Amino acid sequence: MPQDAALFAMRFALGLVFVAHGTRHYRNRVKTIAWTRSIGFRSPRTQWFLMTFAEIGIGMALGAGLLTPVAAAGAVAMMTVAFWTVHRRAGFFITARPDEGWEYVFVVAVAAIAVAGLGPGAWSLDDLSGWSGALSGGTGAAIAGTGVLAGVLQLLVFFRRAR
Repeated sequence: MPQDAALFAMRFALGLVFVAHGTRHYRNRVKTIAWTRSIGFRSPRTQWFLMTFAEIGIGMALGAGLLTPVAAAGAVAMMTVAFWTVHRRAGFFITARPDEGWEYVFVVAVAAIAVAGLGPGAWSLDDLSGWSGALSGGTGAAIAGTGVLAGVLQLLVFFRRAR
């Protein structure tokens, strides 16, 4: 029971962060589109749409414990893209300026992989459906780890270094 509570707390916290970011991007559509253009994304409107609704969907799935390793892979993909496009040049610490360092995206990605590896816990839709055993352990961590590949693919398709 304590492990289930801890897994729920971690999933809920990660989910809340993603839903909050996605909601912020949704509410600030014009600003987010301009920002994605300024950092080097082609098709900034498409990027806004994908980023906004992926963050909301990832957050809701993590919070509910639904297809947890797939949601974790989405989180890892988002953090891979954020690392490469914004945070890597600033160094490790998030307090670096003018951009924030990569410690935040690193911790979020590792937490998502850990949740996928440990499994969603008993307080999840995955457990309720009977999927949690098949989607946890090494399988869950491996699925979540594919998020790095998904992030790299997104970068190859959409990202061009800002001028």
